[in-house]
Formats: sequence, structure tokens, C-alpha cells
Amino acid sequence: MANIKESLAELMDIDGAKCCSLVDGTSGMVLGEDGSGVDMELAAAGNSEVVKSKMKTMDSLGLKTELEDILITLGDQYHIIRPMAKQKGLFIYLVLDKKQANLALARRKVMNVEDALTV
Repeated sequence: MANIKESLAELMDIDGAKCCSLVDGTSGMVLGEDGSGVDMELAAAGNSEVVKSKMKTMDSLGLKTELEDILITLGDQYHIIRPMAKQKGLFIYLVLDKKQANLALARRKVMNVEDALTV
């Protein structure tokens, strides 16, 4: 089991990682962050709305499944949003440099970190 600081440091070891955070999606507040290049307070608030919107849409569609992650692909970046299964309302947010990152490995690493993280 890892704490927030250790978990975020582990995410920053991913090839291409620029910054990451743990976010309380209900309030949009950052609980911890590492790295630089993105205003995490602003990103946390905005991505909280993304997660809420996706959950509302899933509910409206009657989908009876869990949201594993959301991938946002920009011209030079990947943004991974992973809601925590064990800690409802929290999500991991990771920003990657598209040229340096291996998306499949990054998603797997985020899953492993999420599984080990204790809040």
C-alpha cells in the first residue's frame, strides 16, 4: 500500500510524464500533485466536470458498468483520468508528453498505482 506522495512519484517515473495529481472529484480540489506544465487546480476542477458528465451520461444510457478511465488526446499530450474504484469520488489525473509516452504502458501503470494507493 502506498501513500499519495509515493504514488504520485511513481506516476512521474512513467516515460513522458509531465505532471499528475490526485483529485477529489466531488469538490474539484487537488489532494496531491507532482510535476509541472499544467495548472493542476484549474485542470482538477475542469476534469471533475468531465467525470461527472460521463457518469451522468452512463446513468442516462442505463449502462451498468464501471468507468475505468478517460483518455483525452491532444496534439502533443495524452491526459489520463482514472476514477478510483476503492475510493469513490477520487480520481488520478496524469499528463503525458505524446512523443515520449507509451500509452498502453502508462495506462497499465496508472491502474497499478491506483490499486496500491491508500488515502
